[in-house]
Amino acid sequence: MIQTESPSSAKVPLPPLTKGPHSRVMSTVIVGATFGGLLFGYDTGVINGALDSLQKDLSLTSFTEGFVTSILLVGAALGAFFVGRIADRIGRKPTVTALAVLFFIAALGSVFAPTWEFLSVTRFLLGLAVGGASVTVPVYLSEISPTERRGQYVTRNELMIVSGQLAAFAVNAVIGSVWGETGNVWRYMLAVAVLPAIALFIGMLRNPESPRWLLSKGREEEALKVLQKIRTPERAQAELDEVRLLAQEDSTAKNGTYKDLREPWIFKLLLIGIGLAISQQLTGINSIMYYGTQVLQQSGFSQQGALIANVGSGIIAVVAVLVGLRFVNRFGRRHFLIFGFAGTTVFHFLIGFTSVVVPEGLLRAVVTLVFIICFVGVMQGTIGPVIWLMLSEMFPLRIRGLAMGLTVLILWLTNFVVSLLFPVFVKGVGITPTFFVFAILNLLAFFFVLRFVPETNGRSLEQLEEDFSTGAIYTQKPKPQS
Repeated sequence: MIQTESPSSAKVPLPPLTKGPHSRVMSTVIVGATFGGLLFGYDTGVINGALDSLQKDLSLTSFTEGFVTSILLVGAALGAFFVGRIADRIGRKPTVTALAVLFFIAALGSVFAPTWEFLSVTRFLLGLAVGGASVTVPVYLSEISPTERRGQYVTRNELMIVSGQLAAFAVNAVIGSVWGETGNVWRYMLAVAVLPAIALFIGMLRNPESPRWLLSKGREEEALKVLQKIRTPERAQAELDEVRLLAQEDSTAKNGTYKDLREPWIFKLLLIGIGLAISQQLTGINSIMYYGTQVLQQSGFSQQGALIANVGSGIIAVVAVLVGLRFVNRFGRRHFLIFGFAGTTVFHFLIGFTSVVVPEGLLRAVVTLVFIICFVGVMQGTIGPVIWLMLSEMFPLRIRGLAMGLTVLILWLTNFVVSLLFPVFVKGVGITPTFFVFAILNLLAFFFVLRFVPETNGRSLEQLEEDFSTGAIYTQKPKPQS
C-alpha cells in the first residue's frame, strides 16, 4: 500500500486494496474505455501499408500523399485542444461515447471515399476523434483508478494503442498479400476500424462517469455510488473524503480557465508537460509507425518483404508495453524516462551508423530492421506509456482537461511537423543524417528529464496536486509501495 503525507496536512492512509466483485467491475471499465486507444493506434497505423494502393487508386501526387497522411494529425491537434475542455464541462463518459460515434462515421466515410479530397475530410474527422480520445481516455482512466494501480491502468491505454498499430500492420500484411493486386485494397484495410468503434460505443454506455469529475460538480451522491461499484465500501468512502477535502481547500475546483495557468506552479507544470509532449514526438517513433514500410524498402527490402517485416515493429511494441506495465510502479516514471531516452539515442545513432558502414543489400536491410525493432521496443516500453501517464496525472483537477488539451495539442502539432518533414528530409539528405538528427534530439530530451521532470509515482492525484502546489514534489519522496 502507498502511504504518503503531504507537508501541509497529515492524511489518514487509504484502506488497502482487496479483491472482490468490484475488481471485476473495474477490469470491465478499463477494457471498455481503452477501445479508444485501440482506435487511436489502428487509425494512425493503417496508413503505413495503405499508401501504395492509395497512390494508384486515387492518383495521388507526392503532395496529396503527404496531405492525406498528415491531415489526420491536424484534426488530432484540434480535437485534443477542444475536446479536453468539452470533457471538463459535460463529463468524461458522454465525451468518449460521442467520440465513438465520430470514429464510426469517419471510418465508414473513409472506406467509401470517391476522391482524395473526400478522403482528406474523413481522415480529418478521424483525427478529431483520435485527438479527443488521446486526451479524454487517459484522464478518465487516471481519475477512476486507485492510486496503487493508476500506473498500470492508464498505461493499458498505451498497450491498446500499440495493439491497434500492430493490428493495422498485420491487417495490411494479410490483405496486401491476399488482395495486393486489387486496385482498391486500401479500402479493406480502412474498413476494419469500424469494429472497435462499435466496441468503444457499447463499452462506454456501460461504464460509469469519473467519480472525481462528479465530485468536482457537486454530485457527491453519484460519485460515491460509482466508487462503491469499483472499490470496497471503506475504500470508497475514504477516497471520497480525500477528494472532498481537496475541493474544500481549493474553492476554485470548478471549470478551470486560462487565468489559472498564470499561477506560477501551474505554469511550471504546463511547461514541463509541453516539454514532455514535444520530447515524445521527437523520438521519431511515428516516423517509423507511419513510414516504416518505406524506410525498410529504402534499406533493401522488397515492398512485400517490408510489409511483413514491419509487423515485427508492431509485435515488439506490444511486448515492450506489457513489460513496462509490470515495472512502471516499481521503478518510477522518471527512471523509465531517463532509461528510455538514453536507449533511443543509442539506437538512432546505430541506425544512422549502419547506413554508413554496411554495404547496400540484404545485410544492411536486416541490421537496420533489428535496430528499428530495438528502438521501438525501448521507446514503447518506457517513453510512450509513461509520458501519457504523467500528462494524465500531473495537472490539478480544475484544469485537467484544459491543460491536457494544450499539451496534447502541442504533441499532435509536433507529430504533424515531424511526420510531414520526415519523408522530405530522408529524400533530400538520406537516412543517415535523418537518424543522426533524431539521436541529437533524443539526447537533449534526456537532459531535459534529468533537469526538470519530477517523480509522480506513489502519490494519489490529490496528493500530487498539493505537493506540486507547495513544491514538496521536488523535495519529498513518497514511501515505496509494498
